[in-house]
Amino acid sequence: MNLPVSKHRFFRSRLGVIALLVFILIIVGLLWRSVFAGDETDVVYTTEPVTRGDIEHLVTATGTLQPRDYVDVGAQVSGQLKKLHVDVGSEVKAGDLLAEIDATVYAAKVDATRAQLRNQQAQLQEREAQLTLAEINFKRQKNLLGEEATTTESVETAEANLKSAQAQLKSLQAQIQQTESTLRVEAANLNYARIYSPIDGTVVSITSRQGQTLNTNQMAPTIMRVADLSTMTVQTQVSEADIGKLRVEMPVYFTTLGSQGRRWYSKVDRIQPTPEILNNVILYNALFDVPNENRVLMTQMSTQVFFIESHAKDVLLVPMSALSFAPPFGDQKQGDQKQGDQKQGDRANTSSPTEEQKAEWKRRRDEMKEGADKSANRARPAIVKVMKDDGDMEERKVLVGVTNRVQAQIIEGLQEGEKVVSGSSRPNQQKPVAGMGMGGPGMGMGRR
Repeated sequence: MNLPVSKHRFFRSRLGVIALLVFILIIVGLLWRSVFAGDETDVVYTTEPVTRGDIEHLVTATGTLQPRDYVDVGAQVSGQLKKLHVDVGSEVKAGDLLAEIDATVYAAKVDATRAQLRNQQAQLQEREAQLTLAEINFKRQKNLLGEEATTTESVETAEANLKSAQAQLKSLQAQIQQTESTLRVEAANLNYARIYSPIDGTVVSITSRQGQTLNTNQMAPTIMRVADLSTMTVQTQVSEADIGKLRVEMPVYFTTLGSQGRRWYSKVDRIQPTPEILNNVILYNALFDVPNENRVLMTQMSTQVFFIESHAKDVLLVPMSALSFAPPFGDQKQGDQKQGDQKQGDRANTSSPTEEQKAEWKRRRDEMKEGADKSANRARPAIVKVMKDDGDMEERKVLVGVTNRVQAQIIEGLQEGEKVVSGSSRPNQQKPVAGMGMGGPGMGMGRR
């Protein structure tokens, strides 16, 4: 069955329109790909301007705050804690009464010892009178013997009585001294029942409660801690990998969780040589003091500590990703020559290395490591790629000073505002994230 002519023409015209649209879409896609998408082999460079700011090379660690001067106030006598005169946070002066222990027993002992002392003192008066009588009797017997009015036996008896009276007097005097010593002990124990502050400071903790019985026979119980909060000590735990970078009088600052970015500055006072081992990690304690006049810093606060190994202010800064450093020692050509000589030596000698060769290799490794350590934060050469205004790139030698993980100080070779290449990517790859503008500790604060 044949279609009508009008319908046949209609289908032909419709197919033509569709073909024309498809052709136009193909042409548009090719144009967009060639004009807008670019070639997949093209490289897109990421540039960063040379800025001016401050930079620090830091050693980081964590620490805790402790009062520099504090005393754990304890009890020297046993008994019931009768009265606490202070609370946690109370400001006290040296000599202020802090607490009282029930002193009934100690007061009774003092009274008994004093009564015994008064009794012995009365006995002493009696002994002194007996001694005086014995001296008079002995003198009388000696006079009578000279007149042959008494016997020698009577004189000897009088002499013996005199010596006995003298001995009894000395014995009683020794007993009195012993009793006086006992009285001082009992009086001291009575005084120990009243506990006074040994220093000016703040009561930071109370570990015993009113009414609690304290027993000093086994150990001296701690009642409270009094601390001078005007000066705090930061005890920092530094890993063994970083402890060698620290030194006494090294500048340091720290922040706390609630300080909102505030920094407290100080200098390292002492580094303890004996480490602490926590979970097989060796940590060394570095301590320094900081004034605390406003009492903002509290005991046991956690701190983030930054030891300033080196720093520079108002200098030119570029990202570390823009730098290419030379070998840590020697010239690059010399290094290539040594590497070539070494390869030739390896091909010529396939046997095991001798002891002399091993010693030489070890010496070279030590030199490389020492050179890298010494030049870690000293001026050293590097190469950067500078993007010009016309889009061309230029390799330029620069002199680098202080560096950290993000930025580097440029001493020579660049001008502020010049753009350096910090990375590159393909169009179908994600562009690298630039490391500029980071303001955290250990990172330079760039200014545009």
